[in-house]
Amino acid sequence: MRNSLTFLGTGTSQGIPVITCNCKTCTSEDSRDKRLRTSVHLNWEDLSIVIDSGPDFRYQMLRAGITKLDALLLTHQHNDHIIGIDDIRPFNFRQGGEMPVYANKIVSENLKERFAYIFEKNPYPGAPQINLNMIETEDQIQINGKVITPVELIHGITLSYGYIFGNLAYLTDMKSIPEKEYSKLQDIDTLIVNCLRIEPHFSHLNLEEAIEFIGKITPRRAFLTHISHRFGTHKEIEEMLPVGIHAAYDGLKIDF
Repeated sequence: MRNSLTFLGTGTSQGIPVITCNCKTCTSEDSRDKRLRTSVHLNWEDLSIVIDSGPDFRYQMLRAGITKLDALLLTHQHNDHIIGIDDIRPFNFRQGGEMPVYANKIVSENLKERFAYIFEKNPYPGAPQINLNMIETEDQIQINGKVITPVELIHGITLSYGYIFGNLAYLTDMKSIPEKEYSKLQDIDTLIVNCLRIEPHFSHLNLEEAIEFIGKITPRRAFLTHISHRFGTHKEIEEMLPVGIHAAYDGLKIDF
């Protein structure tokens, strides 16, 4: 069985098109320029895993035809990465029992505060059922015999987590990583990393920084995600990129 990753969303917190915007990216007729909030789905042998549950989570599940979900991994607590978590309920109903959710301490505490109704001692009938697993970067997540390695990311003033699945690394919402984390990325074949735009940004990599970071990791191939409408159209972005680096788009499916 071949392992695959599907990009469910490749846009920023506003998505593309952006409300009220009439720039050439937001008005593009190219389907690759229609970007939901950033998320991916992995079919890893017998495992079905989604990273992040933003405001488009429900539509992303429907659009990708995902009817089974074994675990949800969260990167950080920003709205565009967690606010759709209530929509795991159909998986609870279909599969029976709690949904395993993996997140660091900060995200876990944020979930308990913002979604207090889920974690009440006696939640109301029909509330999402979550088995919240608090993780640290030194941990190894083990699900059905598969090992997932968290990677600490610096996202402005926010701590974010990336994840490694075999020889694939998914690192969205980062500006840099601590030096100690580079050793985890030594044997990466496929690297997915955020790249917001050409101009610098305080909490995301821009194009120059993303290319430099990819050069340090030296994967066989790399894909850019979390793309702003200010970056340009998909076609324009592709023309800027060196060989081996590609702009991801919603619905793109890759093997790993």
